[in-house]
Amino acid sequence: MACILHLETSSDVCSVALSEDGALLFAKEEGRGTSSHEVAFSLLVDEALSMADSAAKRLDAVALSCGPGSYTGLRISASMAKGICYGRDLPLIALSTLEVTCVPVLLRDDLPEEALLCPMIDARRMEVYAAVYDRALTPVRDVAADVVEAGTYNSFLDRGPVWFFGGGAEKCKTVITHPNARFVEGVRPLARWMFPLAEKAFNAGRFEDVAYFEPFYLKEFVASKPRDLLHEN
Repeated sequence: MACILHLETSSDVCSVALSEDGALLFAKEEGRGTSSHEVAFSLLVDEALSMADSAAKRLDAVALSCGPGSYTGLRISASMAKGICYGRDLPLIALSTLEVTCVPVLLRDDLPEEALLCPMIDARRMEVYAAVYDRALTPVRDVAADVVEAGTYNSFLDRGPVWFFGGGAEKCKTVITHPNARFVEGVRPLARWMFPLAEKAFNAGRFEDVAYFEPFYLKEFVASKPRDLLHEN
């Protein structure tokens, strides 16, 4: 087990958490939009680090929710994560924001074994960035930019229940009407959900090169998507 600082700024809520040995020691969120992330996020990070230092907790790693998501938010947290890693000589863990979003849904008691999970990030209009996972978070379909129409996910829905959630799912309710579609409201990526994935990555030694790491700014889709679909807030 390890003591890990968790940073999440991919959406309009920024959040910071601290975990040790599979337990949360600190978790706070601030939801005033990406325009206020730089100030609010720095204060949350300072509070978490002060708590760790005052309790003589030695950090073992910094975990970053690395996108896809807001360019502004991800840039802020990536800069912060790199600074802490360099200053304290710590390894960097990068976690998919879509996988982080899945964690609170996986904790639900009513989730069947055969369920597929489809976290969605809003890209405005009827576009989302989404992936499809099974309950072990094994990708059934990798991250893609989807134009949401009635039959967009039918190849998965025809097989069984698919749970849709995240910032892009709410607008899809009136379009995805397949009987196997399930929608979960109020689910967003938060630092408090990162620690199970971060600890797994830490134990496996899956670290990033701090000098060359860049978050997932949705570059893969720039060539085929208008600029205003980059989820910039």
